[in-house]
Amino acid sequence: MLEKTTRINYLFDFYQQLLTEKQKNYMDLYYLEDYSLGEISETYDVSRQAVYDNIKRTEVMLEDYEEKLGLYRRFQARNALIDQMKTAVENENLEQMKKLLNEMENID
Repeated sequence: MLEKTTRINYLFDFYQQLLTEKQKNYMDLYYLEDYSLGEISETYDVSRQAVYDNIKRTEVMLEDYEEKLGLYRRFQARNALIDQMKTAVENENLEQMKKLLNEMENID
């Protein structure tokens, strides 16, 4: 569950500008502020089911955006390369650094 929450938080960070205000508000309260479905439903005077359905639809939308745009995937790839670059610098491995820089330039 924690892994899913972390992934959704990253996707929300990358793609929130593509969401409606209501979607942003529900996702922010649920995932970032840790509100329950009941608390969100009371805040917006809607049913818990309406909040749940909206959040689930928004999660699907975020995954669809990621599938099409790949911002989170590229972010993860860049971070992995940066970690490898730090190690190459510490080890003064110039050839490895050149290889990693090339990979960084070619992240699609």
